[in-house]
Amino acid sequence: MSIALEVFGDRWSLLLVRDMMVRGLRTFKEFSESGEGIATNVLSDRLEKLEAAGIVARDADNTDGRRVNYRLTERGIDLAPVMLELLIWGAKHEHAGLPCSTIAKMAKNREAVLAEVRRRWRKGDTTPLLPRPGAE
Repeated sequence: MSIALEVFGDRWSLLLVRDMMVRGLRTFKEFSESGEGIATNVLSDRLEKLEAAGIVARDADNTDGRRVNYRLTERGIDLAPVMLELLIWGAKHEHAGLPCSTIAKMAKNREAVLAEVRRRWRKGDTTPLLPRPGAE
């Protein structure tokens, strides 16, 4: 566990992985405007660390070569079961920004949720899996 936490175990890294995985965020600007309140220097540092760890990769944007898009690697998408369990645990034990019915459906259909996350990852589909808090 200590090895895994060394790679992705701080709050910001996990939130960035979550945002790529279920919210479809890809750019530095999207991450910085996601409502989490991450400072740009911290954001830059965490993206660099996640890239160095092989959890995310950077690609030049197809429409604007100056812009960078971040995406989860296979190593990153393998965190999906962990992220799902953390989401369910957090919603069960703390106030969450998602309706209880959404979390209940996810908890009952873990395999289907994980299959959909992987399908979207394989296809490069950035359609959000979960709504942003307050957007229900």
